[in-house]
Amino acid sequence: MEQTHGYRQKYKQFLIILIPILVTQLGLFAMNFFDVMMSGHVSASDLAGVAIGSSLWVPVFTGLSGILLAITPIVAQLIGSKEKKQVPFMVMQGIYVSVFVSILVVILGFISLDFLLGRMSLDPEVHRIAKEYLIALSYGIIPLFVYSVLRSFIDGLGHTRVSMFITLLSLPINVIFNYLLIFGKFGFPQLGGVGAGYATAITYWCITLISVYIIVKQVPFTQYKVFDKLQSVSFKAWKEILKIGVPIGFAIFFETSIFSAVTLLMSTFDTVTIASHQAALNFASFLYMIPLSISMALTIVIGFEVGAKRLKDAREYSILGVGVAVGLSAVLAAFIYLFRDQVAAIYTKDPAVLALTKQFLIYAIFFQLSDAIAAPIQGALRGYKDVNTTLVMALISYWVIGLPVGVVLATYTSLGAFGYWIGLIVGLAAGAIGLSSRLMIVQKQVRLELKKSAS
Repeated sequence: MEQTHGYRQKYKQFLIILIPILVTQLGLFAMNFFDVMMSGHVSASDLAGVAIGSSLWVPVFTGLSGILLAITPIVAQLIGSKEKKQVPFMVMQGIYVSVFVSILVVILGFISLDFLLGRMSLDPEVHRIAKEYLIALSYGIIPLFVYSVLRSFIDGLGHTRVSMFITLLSLPINVIFNYLLIFGKFGFPQLGGVGAGYATAITYWCITLISVYIIVKQVPFTQYKVFDKLQSVSFKAWKEILKIGVPIGFAIFFETSIFSAVTLLMSTFDTVTIASHQAALNFASFLYMIPLSISMALTIVIGFEVGAKRLKDAREYSILGVGVAVGLSAVLAAFIYLFRDQVAAIYTKDPAVLALTKQFLIYAIFFQLSDAIAAPIQGALRGYKDVNTTLVMALISYWVIGLPVGVVLATYTSLGAFGYWIGLIVGLAAGAIGLSSRLMIVQKQVRLELKKSAS
């Protein structure tokens, strides 16, 4: 990354960083997208089972991997402040944290999986598919979390095109193994939706091994010599990572887990409703990768500028990022409205599921506008290393406001399942308003602190 002057240069550098991140995020989410979509072409039970398994896994993964996102602002600020020698040490500590977190997830999953699925009034076949899908996917948890750290290191240096390259290499692997294991082609067992879990686990191993190879062999990563020395565990460094990462992770968890909570509550509806809800939500989540990518790009560029104490440039990047997100969200909203028939047909051929999915997609339009504001601002705040208030806002917006509104509307009005979606929209809007206020406060505080230190 380089210092920029004016919005034109910033826009150019921002796109250079953003576009590869966007391709990477779409690619990573495409694994889940193809899992759900391809399983839906086996049966409604496979679609519902994989979708429910994914809805339980995604908030766990995004929340805990959010902890590891701390490596991105740490690396970006170290580079901005010319402290490159500290980078390999912090990356290795991040890898140690990722392994610890992975083992913890597997243990907790082993203990709680039957309980969680048992609390849902699922058809026995849907229950079986969801459980076995998650077990299959668990074989790739350790490499996935390690990859999250390596990717944060790569992105923190501003080389987001490398992450894009890794994802583009791995995506065909996921699709191929989905095809082989879901449908039982070329002598492989026909596992249905469960096969998608094994295919995804294999893909997680691939992207991790590719990342290690690139960091060891390719310039400019070789200069950091990340794997040349086995660093001793530093709990002081763990504390620094967790101090930034835990609020990030929990904020993401509160946002993503609200969708899982809604899925749990909707388990009282029939299989058609569950499948339709999950198909529409899966597509809305796919589109969410755009504001999320803008958020991640803002963390990098703002972290770099804050590390170099160029606060005016950091503020200009935040304005630029939110503007780009809002513009794109308007385009996406129009796309969903105009092509909802075609989108629904991607997931299923079942007439009942198809009709209901189209109705859910109308509500997904309103997700786009709130996400376009909230997600980029979260990324900007992470660039300033301001994460604790975001955590509290996420908890209040989604769990104190959004979920209760959804429960009331779904239970006491004729909206039924759609009431939960309105609750989600209200929660997302509340989060967007709160985060906007927080960013203005933080920018003012940082500016005043810098003036005091200079005087």
